[in-house]
Amino acid sequence: MSVSDEAPSADETVIPIQGQAAQISNEMVRLYKSLFGRGPTRARTNYAGPDTILVTLEHSLTPAEQTLAEMGEHQRLRDVRMFFQYAREDDFRDVIERVTGRQVRAFISGIDTRQDVSAELFYLHPSPSD
Repeated sequence: MSVSDEAPSADETVIPIQGQAAQISNEMVRLYKSLFGRGPTRARTNYAGPDTILVTLEHSLTPAEQTLAEMGEHQRLRDVRMFFQYAREDDFRDVIERVTGRQVRAFISGIDTRQDVSAELFYLHPSPSD
């Protein structure tokens, strides 16, 4: 097989997705900071199949939220956090739609208040090429 006939390496085919993933992570950190006054210290975005994006954010609790967690008020903390996240659902969807160029079909948000880990899950409409 000549050099021009070779299939692209794994690194070459992943680059566009990695670029999207990094941009989504950065924009989610900014969004969290604007919503809660503090951005997460770690953010990671992964494609979980062709139409699913999982964003994991760690260490995003504000000092007041950390106090609630220390008091054992985990359900109250989850309720308040989820209220704000779903009140701004359009902002979360907008990040994904802008970066990927695809429409979000469903959005699911969750938080583990004991470990200070949040997850934003986005189901996308199939791409036109599928």
